[in-house]
Order: sequence, then C-alpha cells, then structure tokens
Amino acid sequence: MVTGSIPTWAAGTLYRTGPGGYELENTPKGTFKTTHWFDGFAHTHKFDIIFDPNGPVRVLYSSRHQAEDYVGAIRKTGRLPSLSFGQRQDPCIGIYGKFMSVFKREERKPAPSSANVCVTVQADLPGFVPNTGQNSSGHRTGGKALFLATDASRLQEISPETLEPIGLANQQLLHPSLKGPLSSAHAQRDPKTGDLFNFNRDMGFYATYRIFRTSSTTGKTDILATISTSDLKPAYIHSFFLSPSFVILCVPSSHLGYMGISVPWNGNIVDAIEPFDRSKLCKWFIVDRRRGRGVVATLETPAGFFFHSINSFEDHNKSTGDKDVFCDLVEYPSTDIIRAFEMDVLLNRKNKEESYLNDEQRVGNCLPRIVRRRFRVPADQTGKRSEMDSERVLEIKAPHAGELPTINPNYATKKYRYVYSLANRGYSTLHDIIVKTDLVTRQTLCWQGPKSHTPGEAIFVPRPKQSGDRDDDDEDDGVLLSVILDGLNKTSYLVCIDAKTMQELGRAVCDWAIGHGFHGLHIT
Repeated sequence: MVTGSIPTWAAGTLYRTGPGGYELENTPKGTFKTTHWFDGFAHTHKFDIIFDPNGPVRVLYSSRHQAEDYVGAIRKTGRLPSLSFGQRQDPCIGIYGKFMSVFKREERKPAPSSANVCVTVQADLPGFVPNTGQNSSGHRTGGKALFLATDASRLQEISPETLEPIGLANQQLLHPSLKGPLSSAHAQRDPKTGDLFNFNRDMGFYATYRIFRTSSTTGKTDILATISTSDLKPAYIHSFFLSPSFVILCVPSSHLGYMGISVPWNGNIVDAIEPFDRSKLCKWFIVDRRRGRGVVATLETPAGFFFHSINSFEDHNKSTGDKDVFCDLVEYPSTDIIRAFEMDVLLNRKNKEESYLNDEQRVGNCLPRIVRRRFRVPADQTGKRSEMDSERVLEIKAPHAGELPTINPNYATKKYRYVYSLANRGYSTLHDIIVKTDLVTRQTLCWQGPKSHTPGEAIFVPRPKQSGDRDDDDEDDGVLLSVILDGLNKTSYLVCIDAKTMQELGRAVCDWAIGHGFHGLHIT
C-alpha cells in the first residue's frame, strides 16, 4: 500500500541486499548462531516502483535468499563451509583442523548458491559481460546483468527479474594476475566512461595490492599499479577513492596478522586483525589512471580506520601544474567499531551491549565522523614517485554525520556539497535518523521516524534534468529511498524523502519485516 506520493520520475527498480537470517536450528551441533552481523545469510530485496499513467505510482515487492547451498552445508555440519567476516571459530576445531584450513582448496565448480555474498549490488560490470550479449555465466539477461559483491574477489551473479543465483565469477577472469582472495565490495565506476576500477589483494611473503581498470567498451583489464613493499601489510579494506585523474588506495590500521595467514587460521577476518596500534600509520597510494605512470605519490596519516569512502575530487593549479586531491571518508580513530557489530552486542546477549557501552573510550572510538583530507600532487616532470604531506581540512562529528554515506551520483568525482548518512542518537539498535550534512555550512537536516524505527542506507535518485538546466543546478534536487524497519511492530516500509527539505513525500508499507541490509542500487 502506497500513502502520500512518489514522483513518477523515481520509477524503476530498487535492489537492496544484506543478511536475512542469523540462526539455524537442529544442526548436528545444535542451534547454529551467527556471531557477526556481516555474516548473516544473504537475502536480496526488489522494489519495483511502477508509474501508471492512469493512476498513482505503485510499488511491488519481492525477495529471494541467495545462499541456499551455503545454508544447506551448515545444516549438515553445524559449521560454516568457508571463511567468513567474523564468525567465531568452532572450539572443537583443533590445531590440525586449523592447519588444514590454511591449505584448503576451493571447489572447482561451486554451485551459484554456495557463496554467501550480500554487501553491494552492482549492474553490468564490464569484463564480466562480454559484448556478445551473454554474461560470464552464459545466461541472457535482457541487457542487464546484476551482481552481488563483498570484500572478496568473488562475485555472485543473480537474475535481475527473479533474484535467483545464476553464477559465480572471480576477478581472475578479468586478468590472470588478479589471483588474490580479497578485494573491495565497493568497486568504482568512471561516471563518464563507465570503466570499472578496483583492487585485488594477494597475500604471501609480502602483501601485494594490484590496482586495475576494466574498460566498459572492450572489456579489457589493465593493471594500473602493483604495490608491494617490505613494510606494507595486508589489511581489511572495504572501499577506496576515485578522482578524475587518480585511484587512491588507503591501507588503514586494520592489519591482518602473519601476512594474512591469520585469516584462514582463525576462519575469519575479524579475529585475524591485529590489535590496534597507534604506531601503525595509514598508508596512502595515489595511482595515475590517465597516463599510465603507476603510483605517483605516497604518504602516511595517523592510525585509524574507515569502512566507507564518500567521494574524491580535484582542484588544478594552472600556474604550477600541481593538483590538490580531496578525499572524503567516514573515519574512526580505531578498529573498535568492527566489534561493535557483533550479534551479542547488537542484541545485548549476556549483557554484552551494556558492558560495551560502559567503556567510554571504546564508545567514543565508535562514533563516526566525516573527514576530508587534502593531498597536493606535484606536477610530475621526472616520472618518479613523490612523497607528500596531507592536510585534514574538514571534520564533522556524529550525530551530524553517520554511516552508509551516499551522495547525488551525478556528482561522483566532482566537487560537491551534500552527504546523506545514517546517524544514531540512541533511539534504535543501529541507526535512528537519516541526516543530510552540508559540507559547506556544516548545517544538517534530518528525517526521523518514531522510536525503534531503523532506517537503511538512503539511495539518492536525481530528478531528471530539463533542457536549459545547468550542470551545477540543484545538487540536492531529487529524492531519497530508504527501507525502514519498525522494530516494535515488526513491519517495514519504503520511504520516499525530498532530498532538499528532508520531508517525507510518500511511503510503501509492508505488513512484514524486511531484513535490515547494507547497500542497494536504483535502476531507472
């Protein structure tokens, strides 16, 4: 049921993905319980927003679980069939079992639903969708291919219509050098060319990061830079930055122990992350993506951590040729926020939430802040890599800034003004408001529901431009689409919000609860 109004130009499909279940009963080891929010069983949701010329906009909802074989394996054994983000190791697994897990080989042809992938939704990834009209799995998709991604080199392809898993793909299909197991869930796209950018992280005697680009026209993949030094460790990295001239990789202070071997040894990433150490600085690498010069600048910033980059843009000094590169992110002073998303803390099992909140220092470390860093890249006349300094030019703290940040997609890689994110004032388990942050005035507007209403990531849908509109007209002219969970009534609704005023325009109400997910994608 739709109440209020949803603009006709917002018609299209909104995809949302995330965890849709956390427990399995009657396994050989009793009830299996997921120990970290990020490891819930994959569940993708589809909202078809339909314009009817003879009536109001309608919204049709459907969903599907994508990890049926993965869940089936847990039912049979009571254990996860593969590595996870934060699932605590079965205490019955001894030293021999851990040793064997380090050298465990992957199935040669795993079933499409044998992977638990549910962080981001991406469409028509170049290289995975050849120009023949067939995607990498051999299924025709009517011109659209849809993929789910996580912080690994593997992607899961799903049907855009039924959401059924139809294939698994790996970055090594793009280039033989992309053989590492880890990557970023947030691949970046050039807003003009559609080219795909990401990194592949391999572990060995030295950590190796390969920054790559896949052409949207040819499907060819080029390695823009291979980064590997004796003092560079593998780290958990969720996102990176793309500006008009550069790919910017920040390796935060979330280092994986024993050069990454701690991941298979512990069975998950969270337990493999070394204790936070303020002497372990963040390392930045600025990679030229236009002229093939590889890494053109490196620098270090104080120890810290981030999940999400927001945007990156440049200012060009015409007299010197130098470029100021600005990188905006949601930053934390430590890695404590990773543990804050464990299920025992979120659900207050065994008073875990209370004990977590009693540590004021830890609570402070879990408060997000929008941070802007400025890097000056000198004009390169020698072709050699240069070291440079950074300047922290902006910081906006919670609750005036939050997590899962989004912007008007038309302003990606451009100078911009508004960020939309989810903040927490203590009225819900995770987040309770959608906040619009003005990066120029530092003022905020917010949308909020009643107590216990938890908003999901707010997806910005721009109003289509009319003839005569300037490119810089009304950055906030559009709507936000967010799926809200009503925790008390155990129902959900899709809300449509005016991005300029942050006032609700309309909503589509469900009589059931929709799992609180991570990220989504709107396709017109």
